[in-house]
Amino acid sequence: MKKCIVCGEELTNEPLITFENMPGSAQDIPTIEEIENDEGINLNLHQCVKCGLIQFDCEPVDYFRDVIRSGGYSTTMTELRRSQYSYLIDKYHLEGKKFLEVGCGQGEFLSVLTEFPVEVYGIENKNDLVELAQEKKLNVKKDFMEDENTKIKGAPFDVFLSFNFLEHQPNPNDMLNGIYNNLSENGMGLITVPSFEYILENDGYYELIRDHIAYYTFDTLRFLLEKNGFLVLEEEMINRDTLSIIVKKRPQINIDNIINSYSKITKQVNDYINQQIQEGKHVAIWGASHQGFTIASTANLKDKVDFIIDSAPFKQGKYSPSSHIPIISPEDAMKEDIDSIIIIAPGYVDEIANIIKNDFDSKIEIMTLMTNELQKYEE
Repeated sequence: MKKCIVCGEELTNEPLITFENMPGSAQDIPTIEEIENDEGINLNLHQCVKCGLIQFDCEPVDYFRDVIRSGGYSTTMTELRRSQYSYLIDKYHLEGKKFLEVGCGQGEFLSVLTEFPVEVYGIENKNDLVELAQEKKLNVKKDFMEDENTKIKGAPFDVFLSFNFLEHQPNPNDMLNGIYNNLSENGMGLITVPSFEYILENDGYYELIRDHIAYYTFDTLRFLLEKNGFLVLEEEMINRDTLSIIVKKRPQINIDNIINSYSKITKQVNDYINQQIQEGKHVAIWGASHQGFTIASTANLKDKVDFIIDSAPFKQGKYSPSSHIPIISPEDAMKEDIDSIIIIAPGYVDEIANIIKNDFDSKIEIMTLMTNELQKYEE
């Protein structure tokens, strides 16, 4: 069963359409000697029911790793790239940064990039194109972004470029994972692909070709990029028929404060309870919720806390996960000799404190754990 190349969902539905007698490729153009053996193929066009991507269910052309572009000789296209580079570098302050074009052909667009104050690199799979790029004194290496384990010489790069290359890829997730792993922490990217919106708006079935195994819309391209760790910063339609998207690596969330609170809270709780134990006193926790369970377990309170109090009958008579502290009812707790109760139920502190004050021994010290601070309860 064929599967979606982006999300892996099985393409179980009937094709949207089957094109008969389509060209086998756009680049394998037969000579007079080859015409006899050249014939058309049938192509099934599907839409993934899960992520929405429009795609052919065939094998890719055998040269999908190579970049063969005729548009690189066009003044219109070189001016477009010049404009994109200028905007990207100025808007995001990328002067002096390292740019890598993934699939650079013979360096048609890299040559334009050398006009700007950035470091220019490129990778290309096709040998003769690499040689042509190197003859132009461009820093181009033979390589292909195969998967997440691909390491490109010169990495990490600050910016990647991919011009009308992703739509050829049968494994776009692998390529994007490889790109992600070769970027610096705040790495960015500029991607273009042919627009399926354009094809729909112009009823242009003749825009479809086996070489382009995937047909992206803004929605499906955004989904693919976000799935592989990128945030979409900007998107626009360029040159009437092309999607252009600027992305940035999704930053890792800073949890330093959570890490610090883990150490701080467990120390505060233990310091307080240990002092109570040294004075011959008994401590209980109020709150058999996930907060109380987490504190009891991570602070290793198993043999330090007498019990956990909770008003929910279905929790009473059981034990806290991992720390195995008995859970009892408020009524049973009133019969016990308790000197201190730590309330670990952030949404109910005042309610619980009032119960303790009104129904429990007045000598009990009430402590609360609010945010990241253990403190004596004060109204």
